[in-house]
Amino acid sequence: MESPRSPEAEIGHRVEDLWEVLEPQLSPSEKLNSCFEDIAVASFPRANGSRVIEIPSNASLADTVEILSKNKILSAPIRNVDAPEDASWIDKYIGIVEFPGIAMWLLYQSEAAANGTAGSAVGSPVANLVSRLGSFTFRRTSSGRVETTTDPESDETTSVGGSFFETLTSSEFYKNTKVGDISGSFRWAPFLALQTSDTFLTMLLLLSKYRMKSLPVVDIGGDKIENIITQSSVVHMLAECVGLPWFESWGTKQLSELGLPLMKPSKLVKVNEDQPVLKAFQLMREKGVGGLPVMDTTGTKAIGNISVRDVQYLLTAPNIYKDYRTITAKDFLTAVRQHLHEQHEASPLLGAVITCKRDDAIKDIILKLDSEKIHRIYVIDDRGNTEGVITLRDIISKLVHEPRHYFGDFFDGVVPLPPNSTV
Repeated sequence: MESPRSPEAEIGHRVEDLWEVLEPQLSPSEKLNSCFEDIAVASFPRANGSRVIEIPSNASLADTVEILSKNKILSAPIRNVDAPEDASWIDKYIGIVEFPGIAMWLLYQSEAAANGTAGSAVGSPVANLVSRLGSFTFRRTSSGRVETTTDPESDETTSVGGSFFETLTSSEFYKNTKVGDISGSFRWAPFLALQTSDTFLTMLLLLSKYRMKSLPVVDIGGDKIENIITQSSVVHMLAECVGLPWFESWGTKQLSELGLPLMKPSKLVKVNEDQPVLKAFQLMREKGVGGLPVMDTTGTKAIGNISVRDVQYLLTAPNIYKDYRTITAKDFLTAVRQHLHEQHEASPLLGAVITCKRDDAIKDIILKLDSEKIHRIYVIDDRGNTEGVITLRDIISKLVHEPRHYFGDFFDGVVPLPPNSTV
């Protein structure tokens, strides 16, 4: 028998071995559930790089951005520095912070200061800081380090000597704001960890029905995080399983057969190309979505995609940050593409909108998402009109289902349950 081509494919072969011995009277859905219930998450392949980056809760926002940037990652678990050495994981870690979350928090503070809302009155630390943000921007070097540039075209009244990064980190407001202090900020995720003995079924349900973006894996009695499993890594695993009989029995189904897309066209969260890009990020925060399409003037066809990750370009691209309150969604996409070309950076934003149709097989969608390294794909009709979206979470949700009373008291005191939970 040919050896698996990757650690992910090896998982697929294990599922195949279990699939072949299961009772034939079981439905395909029940067989998949049973297979994934028999595999422990300890066997899930580690992400590239064996060390899991942690951020102490007393790190400043500037330090946090520096750590994320230096290690070229967008998120990391936050370790509670006040927890005793022998604390359990539930006391040792307080959440997972994402760079887009910090950027969104800064933008919120900037808007609050500009509007003179509570907590950011003129003369306050927030107002004093954000009044100076227009002249300086972050940029990431090839080594991953955050450096800064000044905008020579900015008005003298808003120009401040030194670099933006130095101005930001030298402010009392920024120095005194610890990452642990913004635990209620946008895109902050609870630290819900899996134990190495937990099953793939548990992991898949948490990443789909329970909307977790990533799951740290801890060993009972251990003092460190063993692995972090994301929606993207699961979809990559599925892409590596193409060709195996168990996968083909599910993967060859059309999207429409599986009830995808889940959302009706009228419920699709979107922005028009002439709307301010800040509207896009505000909608993501309000609707709890990670991205949305930018529609043409007719409102029927997507001309681009903006994800929550792209908020970083409001801080890293000078031409965008200068006009971030007024730049339109279309001009934002154009400016980001120009910035990426100038920096010689690869990004899904440089390509056309990735689309599919309802009669496409789900395995083809998985391969597209995995190869393009994107988190969503838009469904179009025969005229090219956008009528839905399929996310990584949607795909995982169609792979398994939650047995009744499956989680028991698993979530007690950790995360709120979804409205349709059968727990």
